[in-house]
Amino acid sequence: MATNTLQDLNSLPVTEKMSECKASLTKPCVGKMNGKSDDRPLPSSVVSNPSLVETEKPEAEKATVEVEYIESQNLNNVDDADAVLKSVLAGLDSKDWVSVCDALNNVRRLSIFHKETMLHMLEKVIPLVVKSLKNPRSAVCKTACMTSADIFSAYNDHITDLLDSLLTQLLLKSSQDKRFVCEAADKALTSMTKYVSPTLLLPKLQPCLKNRNPRIRAKASLCFSRSVPRLGVEGITEYGIDKLVQAAASQLSDQLPESREAARTVLLELQTVYEKAQPLIKPETASSPEEEQQTLEAEPITWEIFCKSKLSALSAQAVLRVTNVVAVTARESLVTTGSSSSSQL
Repeated sequence: MATNTLQDLNSLPVTEKMSECKASLTKPCVGKMNGKSDDRPLPSSVVSNPSLVETEKPEAEKATVEVEYIESQNLNNVDDADAVLKSVLAGLDSKDWVSVCDALNNVRRLSIFHKETMLHMLEKVIPLVVKSLKNPRSAVCKTACMTSADIFSAYNDHITDLLDSLLTQLLLKSSQDKRFVCEAADKALTSMTKYVSPTLLLPKLQPCLKNRNPRIRAKASLCFSRSVPRLGVEGITEYGIDKLVQAAASQLSDQLPESREAARTVLLELQTVYEKAQPLIKPETASSPEEEQQTLEAEPITWEIFCKSKLSALSAQAVLRVTNVVAVTARESLVTTGSSSSSQL
C-alpha cells in the first residue's frame, strides 16, 4: 500500500508536487493536543483585550511649556501678598517644575515690593532657592539665578548667614556650559558683590579661590576683584592688606587667564592703597610707643619690601613683576608726554 502511494506521488508533475509541499509547509500549527498538531483559533480573551496583542503605538505627544524670563524692572506687584506668602513655600517645594518657576517669580515680587513681610521667611526660602539651583531643568535653574539676584539687592547683609550654599551653587552654575544659565548666574554674582558688604563677603570668597575646579576659581577671583575696591582705603587697612595681597598672589599662577587677570587687577588696587595708607599701617616690629615713633620717622617701607616680607620669594617676585611693569609703563608715558610738550615749546 505504501509502495503504491509513493509510486502515485512520483507520477505527479513537478508543479503539483511543489504546490502540495507549499500548502503543507504554510499550514499553521498553533498547539498540540495528544501529540498531534491542532489548528486552534486565538482565545477570545486575547481578541477582546487588544492590549495583549502587540501593536505599533504612535509616540505620545509631548506638551511644550514656555517659561517667560521677566526682568526685575518689568515684574508686577502681587495682588494679595499674604496669600502669596502662605503658598510660596509649597510652590517652591513642588514636584511640578512650572509651579516652581511661578513660585520663584513670586519670591522675586515679594523681595521687590514686600521685602519686610518676607524677611522672617528667608531661612526657609533660601534653602528652597538653592534646591531650585540644583534642578536639572534649565528653566528652573535660570529662574532661580534671577531670584538670587533680586534677593541680594533686596536683603543685602541680612542673608550673610545663609550665603554659603547659595554662593557655592551660583559659582557652579556660572561655570557650566549652558550659556543662558551662566549669564543669569553671573548677573546674580555681580548683584551679590554689589549689595553684600565686602567685609562680610570676602571671608566667604577666599576659600573658593582654592577650589579644585579652575572655572569656579576664576569666577570667585572675579567676585574677589570686584569686592576689594569696595572696602576703600580704611577698609582694606582694617581687613588686613597682607591677607588680601596673599590671596591675590595665589591666583597669579592659576590655570585660567580670567583668574590671573583678576589677580592683577586686585594687586594694582592694593599697591595704590598701600602707597596712600602706608603711614596708617603700623609695623609689627614696634613693641613700644618709642620704637613705633622712631619707625614712623624713619624711611617708609616700600611696596617691594612689604611684598618680600609677606610673601614667599617666588610669589613676591611675581607680584612685583606685575605691579612694577605697570609702574614703569606709566613713568615711560609721562616721560614721552613731557618730551613731546617740551619739543613743541
